Amino acid sequence: MAVHFFYEDTSFRLTNEENTRLWIKLVLDQHNGKAKNVNYIFCSDQYLLKINQEYLNHNTYTDIITFENTEETGKLEADIFISIDRVKENAQKLASNSDSELHRVIIHGVLHLLGFNDKTEADKNRMREKEDACLSLR
Repeated sequence: MAVHFFYEDTSFRLTNEENTRLWIKLVLDQHNGKAKNVNYIFCSDQYLLKINQEYLNHNTYTDIITFENTEETGKLEADIFISIDRVKENAQKLASNSDSELHRVIIHGVLHLLGFNDKTEADKNRMREKEDACLSLR
């Protein structure tokens, strides 16, 4: 399985990519997730807004968009776009630090790939519990 990190329209660089990669793989393994290729694209608000408008017809800022591109059964493939601007702003609103919020968003995308949703209040609560459990593995 390959986890790749890319950067678009941002000066941000993930510190210790290898530890983050190993953590993502651990979470996938613990959930019996078989991933072939997962790409994280860290970007600006404007970059992700354009993607949100073009592909989802949403004219709103968001912290993450996950596109599952799986072609082979049982082998997850995805592009996960994360707005660093939005993560930083959310961290301030939540009185959290940016690194913790970034890791929460990183794993949020993985949990979506594993079938967890956050549409209903019950789903949101379950997602938050799963995020917390995954964050404790870091």
